[in-house]
Amino acid sequence: MAIHKTVTTPGIYFITFTCHQWLSLIDLVNGYDLVYNWFDVLMAKGHTVTGYVIMPNHLHLLLHYALDKQSLNTIIGNGKRFMAYDVVKRLEQQKEEQLLAKLQRAVQAKDKKQGKKHEIWEDTFDVKECRTEKFILQKLHYIHNNPCTGKWKLADSPAQYWHSSASFYMFGKTGSYPVKDYRELMNFDIYGE
Repeated sequence: MAIHKTVTTPGIYFITFTCHQWLSLIDLVNGYDLVYNWFDVLMAKGHTVTGYVIMPNHLHLLLHYALDKQSLNTIIGNGKRFMAYDVVKRLEQQKEEQLLAKLQRAVQAKDKKQGKKHEIWEDTFDVKECRTEKFILQKLHYIHNNPCTGKWKLADSPAQYWHSSASFYMFGKTGSYPVKDYRELMNFDIYGE
């Protein structure tokens, strides 16, 4: 669901956000490190990354949102904004003038008034609270298989895709970013409810 209400309740959340018009901007600028840097900011604020996959044009994240002065909405918005600045810098360094012009034209008038110059991300993000272990496992399965399915075919198996937490959950090996097992953060009864 697209976010329309402010999230302030601690817990594990499944979050997705995408590049503007599903353009493969993350891959184009090799911006995977930008996402990992944002993960570092989240961890420094007391939140915990419990699962993720970074795709060429979108990101899926299982995040344990800790009680914070900022809503989850603000945290996601700030992350998208700061990553966008770096994506634009890299596009400028790569002399992607046509793409930069397209991203400038996409900015709505109300956002231009607030100083926004490029539309790097879709305005909204999706979030779902993970209330059961069954739901968390469903989301982990979905995100870890994302690089292997559909049009992507970025890897033959989930653990082979570097920008994912799959190798951690499948083999106990830290991949490109260390995550904390969701089971350490939530108490489930024996029925997973």
